This record gives sequence, structure tokens and C-alpha cells, in this order.
Amino acid sequence: MTKDEIFIAIKKATLDVLPLVNEHDISADKQLFDLGANSIDRSEIVINTMQSLGLKVSPSELGKVKNIQGLIDALYDAASGR
Repeated sequence: MTKDEIFIAIKKATLDVLPLVNEHDISADKQLFDLGANSIDRSEIVINTMQSLGLKVSPSELGKVKNIQGLIDALYDAASGR
């Protein structure tokens, strides 16, 4: 699994939860909060992404995530067994 595939899954989950967001506004340097996601939306996006990728990441690891790139990296590390 590549980081690009993970980013695509995050974008899909984000668009499913926040349908008014423009796909082109989603970039790795943004925070989900910047896109209008409240805490429930962010949780739903992360859970949906993990389910679609068949991954599990501990809440303590997710707590370190600051932006979408951080989420990509955390999911990539989980997929790589790190």
C-alpha cells in the first residue's frame, strides 16, 4: 500500500462525511478542521479510512497526528507493520 493510495482513501472518506468540501481543497498539509470537520466528523473520517484500508491504529498514535500528512504517515506505518 502506498501513501498515495492512503491519501485517496482519506479524500474519499472526507468527501463522504463532508460532501460540501471541494475535492481540490483537500491537501496533505491541511487539517481536517480546516475543511470544516468537527470532532465527530474527524473521528468518522479516520474510522472510515481505517476500515476501507483494513487497518487499525492506536488512539495514542492518532493523537500525535497534526494534519492529513500525519494521518497518511500513521496509516502507512500501520500498513508497513512499524
